[in-house]
Amino acid sequence: MAAREISIQPMEATAFAPFGDVIALKPDADKMINQNMCGRHHDLAKLAFDDGQAGISLFDAVPRQLPYALDMMERHPIGSQAFIPLHEHSFLVIVATDIDGRPGHPLAFMTAPRTGINIYKNTWHGVLTPLKSPGIFAVVDRIGKGSNLEEYWFDEEYIISVCE
Repeated sequence: MAAREISIQPMEATAFAPFGDVIALKPDADKMINQNMCGRHHDLAKLAFDDGQAGISLFDAVPRQLPYALDMMERHPIGSQAFIPLHEHSFLVIVATDIDGRPGHPLAFMTAPRTGINIYKNTWHGVLTPLKSPGIFAVVDRIGKGSNLEEYWFDEEYIISVCE
């Protein structure tokens, strides 16, 4: 594999923990509610918002294709961002640590079906990357004054591909 190629790995909570939370049903609900007919899987993400409030938006993203060319990453310095698919498909998540104000070497994860993610505030990540239609997601993020977006454009793109 060339230096600018990245293989996709399965989304596992421990590997993703430095970047955010995996939002998925647990094997057992935290408690049963609604006349014992609904399992509540409680408090699955660490949402954080500076100087603003939590808002729920709907995103309708055009699916991308593999191999995927990653030429830009972004981060949100004053609010986390949760993506909850409104479909049953997996989607691609790309993240990176911060190195002196820019993204380090990216990592690529594939979520399990019906699994969302929460990206911690100030964490470098790729754009929303569904691989199948529909690309509809509920997004919980910061709504407020001021800019909560930084972008970094790479001089040379990374190629994200399926692990062989």
